[in-house]
Amino acid sequence: MIVVEDLVRRFGARTAVDGITFSVEKGEVVGFLGPNGAGKTTTLRILAGFIPASSGRAMIAGHDITAESLAARASLGYLPESVPLYPEMRVSELMSFQARLRGIPRSAAPSRIQSSLERVGVMDRAGSTFGRLSKGLRQRVGIAMALLPDPPVLLLDEPTSGLDPLQRIELRKLIRELATRRTVLVSSHVLPEVEAMTDRVIVLDCGRILGEGRVADLAAAIQGGELVRVELSAPGIDVADVVSRLSAIEGVEDARVIGGAVAGGGGAADPEDVPAWMVLLLQCAGDERARIASAIADAGWELREMSTQGASLERIFDHLAGGDGRTPDGQGESEVEPR
Repeated sequence: MIVVEDLVRRFGARTAVDGITFSVEKGEVVGFLGPNGAGKTTTLRILAGFIPASSGRAMIAGHDITAESLAARASLGYLPESVPLYPEMRVSELMSFQARLRGIPRSAAPSRIQSSLERVGVMDRAGSTFGRLSKGLRQRVGIAMALLPDPPVLLLDEPTSGLDPLQRIELRKLIRELATRRTVLVSSHVLPEVEAMTDRVIVLDCGRILGEGRVADLAAAIQGGELVRVELSAPGIDVADVVSRLSAIEGVEDARVIGGAVAGGGGAADPEDVPAWMVLLLQCAGDERARIASAIADAGWELREMSTQGASLERIFDHLAGGDGRTPDGQGESEVEPR
């Protein structure tokens, strides 16, 4: 349904999209993942017909976006990161306006509008002024407009940006439901969002594709062995000592601190302080949980939680990007900080 071949887009001397090639099959939900400035939005704007490519080829539902621009655009619904709509208009008025722009016959428009608003759960807001809606409701209205022509392809650019946690959960569920009958390409720089919404990810940085595939396959390719998450606490905890002891366990290949708090700012803590706690990721050759638990007990620390997990999208991105510690939202791994 979406085919991209050697796509390039330059803005003067800067290359925003640098020869990318990928495809999205019918019924797939694919995540376009990368940091701000990676080229995600530029690629989606090219696919939506907003800007031309400098070179390369792209097709939507079998239509070339350059040679058959109108047919390609009629086959897709596009939600930009910021919905550019008139805040003073009522939702019903905006939907009618969009229906006319999309060439929907006047006789069919009312049923299409009702169906689209009901599909995203905002039919009860048809009479509300768009500018007075919450960000989450505005995003839903934007998706309803993208659904008006009943397109087989949806392009969603950062659909959960700026939403509160509950709104993000609701919108992720909606996108999953919409994908049962459509092909969806959704971009985001928020890693958990992509993992929760998509079947497959395309990792993009500096305009180039670093890797693509199912999250589980990407994780298996870089991980090897088993990844164990350990949360522990102890009075007077010493970060370096904990890392050293756990790294020395037979079968543990690496131990990394990824979170926690150290009372007193690190090193020995004041006995009157709340016991410090920390979270570590241990890369193991196999199942070493028994040895890890035994070592923690022997050291006199309290084991609060231990679990195995696959490599996160953060770790996948870090690996593909060359291990510079940068994650797609521009932040590195969390560090142990003082209370």
